[in-house]
Amino acid sequence: MTVTVGIGPVSFGDVVAVARDDAGVTLSEEAGAAIHASRDIIEALANDPTPVYGVSTGFGALATRHIPHESRTQLQRSLIRSHAAGSGPEVEREVVRAMMLLRLSTLATGRTGVRRDTAQAYADLLSAGLTPVVHEYGSLGCSGDLAPLAHVALSVMGEGYVRTRTGQIKPSAQALAEHGLTPVTLAEKEGLALINGTDGMLGQLVLALTDLDDLLRLADVAAAMSVEGQLGTDRVFAADLQQLRPHPGQAAAAANMTRLLAGSAIVASHRTPDCTRVQDAYSLRCAPQVAGAARDTAAHARLVAERELASVVDNPVVTLDGRVESNGNFHGAPVAYALDFLAIVVADVASISERRTDRFLDVHRSHGLNPFLAHDPGVDSGHMIAQYTQAGIVSELKRLAAPASADSIPSSAMQEDHVSMGWSAARKLRRAVDGLTTVLAIEVLTAARGLDMRQPLTPAPATGAVIGALRERVEGPGPDRFLAPEIAAAVGLSRSGDLVRAAENVVGPLA
Repeated sequence: MTVTVGIGPVSFGDVVAVARDDAGVTLSEEAGAAIHASRDIIEALANDPTPVYGVSTGFGALATRHIPHESRTQLQRSLIRSHAAGSGPEVEREVVRAMMLLRLSTLATGRTGVRRDTAQAYADLLSAGLTPVVHEYGSLGCSGDLAPLAHVALSVMGEGYVRTRTGQIKPSAQALAEHGLTPVTLAEKEGLALINGTDGMLGQLVLALTDLDDLLRLADVAAAMSVEGQLGTDRVFAADLQQLRPHPGQAAAAANMTRLLAGSAIVASHRTPDCTRVQDAYSLRCAPQVAGAARDTAAHARLVAERELASVVDNPVVTLDGRVESNGNFHGAPVAYALDFLAIVVADVASISERRTDRFLDVHRSHGLNPFLAHDPGVDSGHMIAQYTQAGIVSELKRLAAPASADSIPSSAMQEDHVSMGWSAARKLRRAVDGLTTVLAIEVLTAARGLDMRQPLTPAPATGAVIGALRERVEGPGPDRFLAPEIAAAVGLSRSGDLVRAAENVVGPLA
């Protein structure tokens, strides 16, 4: 598969294809023409005796110094070398590839003033499967993701390190040579154009939203299984009740749960006049309200991401009428806020999931199930400690929900005196999404055990199909077994989408 980058925005699908599916990248002819036209403007300004920021001056707080022609190649090289100051663990390959594609997308608009060969170098690196080594710390989310993007630019220059498609780490110069690629010698303006972007935080936002699309459907599946296994009612999910509070996400989640529970013999078994249950606990009854609000928040974040994908983030920028102007579009606040909103959503969806799991394990609230769903309570502990694992993750997710974007530490001798911390927001959201995956997997694992223990009553066809998919990897109820591998198997099925697909094979696509 190959993604073509033109003067318009790349799509969510393009980002995922390049980041996760190793798609190659080409530049469109239209993009090449736009790049060439703006480069002509930059080269004219480079020969002008009047200083122009980013073209013939220093950077940041050093912008007042005019740089002579003979020092400008060194100026660009020094900019990248000095800004490639990241530290800490390596950033994931998919994040770096997403970041590279998004920087290339901005270069392709023709608004940054780089040369065609420089833009092509990014496409070539992506297509060759060479991923620059980027480190966790170094971006404040303002003036762009400076350090992460500088590590990428360093590799394009033939310095620093890359990982090959197979994961082997090599000096960039060696890896480029092995793939027939030539290092780029940066010219005026190009150093800034390669690092002044929100591409790192935006790439992580796109990937997180892609994951959350699947996880929010899984949350509905897990909630439906818990309602069913805990002898709850599906009547609270009726469409006319949802219409009284017309949030679209809530309606979608309730409709999903209604479809998932359709035909359940377990639900039908207590839908009788002698049932004394008045109403279910909030974690069951309000599942659509929480998952629905999560969907609506994700929809807002998606709108922010789509706007950012359509943006040109650079400073200075070449305008459509040929001016070269300084601006503040590199500030990461719009993306940072969306990332932080999603971290709150993830923590709360996980929190309500953990509460539903806990209800299965408490003999006083599980309506006839064995304590902790144990085979022989006292001898066996059942899923007691699986809930501990959930609780530990949920506690961590609550800490990760604290907003990074509420912080700012001035930098560059007070020239950059307010920053977004959007990169930090993105990094903690990735960890949060991973945690949510495990929490929901444990709920499904526990709910499946509880539903199996309701036999001979049978679950709904859809929830039964989910149990069937799980049982291909994890045995049903019985004496205690090594539990960690079973949790890992459930997490794998959750992350791959197999559990949601099992349900959708019965009821059709979930919203």
